[in-house]
Amino acid sequence: MNAPVTGQILKSAKIPRVDHELIAEMVEAGSRVLDVGCGDGELLQLLSERKGVDGRGVELQRDKVNACVAHGLSVIQGDADRDLDNYPDQAFDYAILSLTIQATRQPKNVLENLLRIGRRAIVSFPNFGHWQVRTKLLFSGRMPVNDNLPDEWYLTPNAHLCTIRDFADLCELVHADVERAVAFNASGARLPIKWSLSMQNLFGEKAVFLLRGHPAPHR
Repeated sequence: MNAPVTGQILKSAKIPRVDHELIAEMVEAGSRVLDVGCGDGELLQLLSERKGVDGRGVELQRDKVNACVAHGLSVIQGDADRDLDNYPDQAFDYAILSLTIQATRQPKNVLENLLRIGRRAIVSFPNFGHWQVRTKLLFSGRMPVNDNLPDEWYLTPNAHLCTIRDFADLCELVHADVERAVAFNASGARLPIKWSLSMQNLFGEKAVFLLRGHPAPHR
């Protein structure tokens, strides 16, 4: 059996995460994409295979950066809270942040940078307004631990917990247009589009938002 060629982007055999599938639907073929907090590069690989994107990644952990590079992905080490300021305006068609915004120190600043760097921004996040989270807090008085939130409160990387409604409010605050928003449950089933924001906030475990910002006027 021949060994894979070094630097070649390997086709993933793993079943993609539900939010990655949704993000791939939202990205146009051949786009320039920046994946912030790209982890081990699963989303970048998926977008390369399905959409032929020109993808770049930023990841905080060195071992994950090395894994991405070993698989032929263009990824550098960086911090979403500190390093996005260095990217020029409208440098990418899409700036993506998947299941990471709740772990940043300054979510508002990070979102504003995504909207500045990309012509569109795509953000996925866990919904802390889900009914099971509310029930756990109500009846036990303790932070929930489940498949969606697997870490104890003292071990979790999540620094800013938000709900779908909270994130929608943040989008309004930074003057971002919500072009599409999809909530889904633990089994990956998408909630009916006709459901109100309150219903999606109650029954959605995670959500994906496709956003467009308003470029600053030239001076």
